[in-house]
Amino acid sequence: IYSMLALPTHRLGSSYCLSHLGTRRIAPRVRTVVAAHTAMAAVPPEFGYVAGVVAASWFVHHGYMAFKVMQARKKYDVKYPALYATPEDCPNAEYRKAFNCVQRGHQNSLEGQPIFLAMLLTAGLKHPVTAAVAGAVYLAGRVAYMQGYATGDPEKRMRGGFQYAGLFTLVGILVKWGVQTAVAALNK
Repeated sequence: IYSMLALPTHRLGSSYCLSHLGTRRIAPRVRTVVAAHTAMAAVPPEFGYVAGVVAASWFVHHGYMAFKVMQARKKYDVKYPALYATPEDCPNAEYRKAFNCVQRGHQNSLEGQPIFLAMLLTAGLKHPVTAAVAGAVYLAGRVAYMQGYATGDPEKRMRGGFQYAGLFTLVGILVKWGVQTAVAALNK
């Protein structure tokens, strides 16, 4: 820690040496670094897999799917700032439906992304490899969902239904962990 702070080890400004952390004053910057270092020790080494799935989630939702919407805007001539094609913006009913399917596939995925990420990160603290695999299954399902929806036939979005195997695995990890914690607390 000392080398990361680039501060002398015997005094930290008006604070005391880090070897006397117990009841002595510590500079706010040092407290933050010490707390971050302690928190990092609680993260399993395999948590990097979870971090990789978080990054993949960004690429799926804000790369691949966003690109699909941009392509559809151009193909069906739907101008910004319209979120969905309306009869006023897009008189061709077939184009309107096709664009709205692509847009809705992206929007629906974005609506679920925050809870997915929260569950992935939390479950990853307890079972990082299982959580990462479940997250990857979920994302593959989201890609299949988007590909199906983007055909213009909303029923084809169901091709991505296997995403729920990944999502419910994350829910299962969290429920198991919560129940185990509650039972342990009750047994004390």
